[in-house]
Amino acid sequence: MSLLITECDPRRICLRINERSPLGGLFEGDRSRLHPDSRLAWRISPEPFWLTGEQLRFLEALGPALLEFQRASNLLYHHSVRGLQPAWVHQYLDAGKPARVVDFGRMNRVKNQLPLVLRPDLILSAHGVRLTELDSVPGGIGFTANISALYSEVGYDIIGGGDGLVDGFYEAISASVKASDPVVAILVSDESESYRQEMNWLAQALRDRGRPVYCLHPKEISIDDDGLLVADNSGTRHRVDVVYRFFELFDLPNLAKAELITYFAKKNAVRLTPPPKAFLEEKMWLALFHHPGLDRFWEKELKRDTRETLSELIPRTWVLDPSPMPPHAVIAGLRIGCRPVSDWTQLEQITKKERELVVKPSGFGELASESRGVVIGHDVPEETWTEALRSALARFDQGPSILQEFHKAARLPARYYDFHTDEIRSMHGRVLLRPYYYASGDDVRLAGIQAIVCPTDKKVLHGMADAVLMPCAVSEEVTHRSDA
Repeated sequence: MSLLITECDPRRICLRINERSPLGGLFEGDRSRLHPDSRLAWRISPEPFWLTGEQLRFLEALGPALLEFQRASNLLYHHSVRGLQPAWVHQYLDAGKPARVVDFGRMNRVKNQLPLVLRPDLILSAHGVRLTELDSVPGGIGFTANISALYSEVGYDIIGGGDGLVDGFYEAISASVKASDPVVAILVSDESESYRQEMNWLAQALRDRGRPVYCLHPKEISIDDDGLLVADNSGTRHRVDVVYRFFELFDLPNLAKAELITYFAKKNAVRLTPPPKAFLEEKMWLALFHHPGLDRFWEKELKRDTRETLSELIPRTWVLDPSPMPPHAVIAGLRIGCRPVSDWTQLEQITKKERELVVKPSGFGELASESRGVVIGHDVPEETWTEALRSALARFDQGPSILQEFHKAARLPARYYDFHTDEIRSMHGRVLLRPYYYASGDDVRLAGIQAIVCPTDKKVLHGMADAVLMPCAVSEEVTHRSDA
């Protein structure tokens, strides 16, 4: 155990973590409200976020359940395309996407491929854990790996250890291809620029371990007749075996060399991961899981324990489809008080309490990333709520949105170092957990967990300057008593 923890000096721990952080941090967050001496874009805690052993066991079991759900979702889409399941499933998932993107997702070469990295967004509510999103092109891998290593250095037994997110990334990629010691190019687009530093750090950490991993802008990749090439620091060029896609598929028209990258992926000259399946990156899968017309499919393709876990985790969710409904029909599971809803316009003039609902773009486009386009009903005036509903319905053909029950995160304690007063302060905040899983075939490994404790006045939980962000560890002394 390190001297810092033995002395129980939380101030020194925070200063050590800050001192050991890369200058400028690994993520370009909002630094306007931070002290100039802070190297991180969020508040620094003197300790990890503590989970109980039971919570850790739950998170470890969640990984295989999420992989099973994603595999079944992939099957449902392809069965829908073939006419073995309702056509409206793939029509929903393809809405707003150019034919080129739809065709990529249906290529036989990638038909059974799934993302190697899974990251759910989990809210710790007063009534249990709730899953609000499942991201398969997640940011935060490099940053969470870095802070996990920093907290491990001062003696904490961090979940995943200091190297779990780093080594696991390359191991998962290696298991997906036949090449030994595959050369990996992490391609970060301009649209994903704010994540470039952390992915550069991840690539460098792997090269320090002797792994041929390089982080580049797409325009920096070299091309010859046989595929893609990347140059190391000496100028020696290496054949790329795997492209890790850190760019969104809606951004393809703006991506340098996109045509050539996808051409060689089609020829199987390079493995592109996550696979170019825009349909798997839609939040509407949470609505499809609850859709009564798909109950028999989920019962067949998901184990009973998985169905029960997801039923508890996933809030009630609906696709905001403007199609007219017959007079006798109602929207399954959606009620205002005791009244069933048969038309979306019934949601326009409801009370603030009844507006505990969220509108979110489902997935394809800039509005669907980094909490853009999210409107929380009881957090905005009625006029804003009405406009959000109407806009979402009007944009359906350009890209569907979803309606989701709002679940308030519980208030939990955290501590952080105040650079202005040179002291440790306490706060209560609302917690978002982001576990990172690496999938290799049927094996799913929990590689690390990021916890974000946001101020209680924030309804949308994400990384922000006045949040405390830390890795997770286990303590059986923690009870997580909370106020709703």
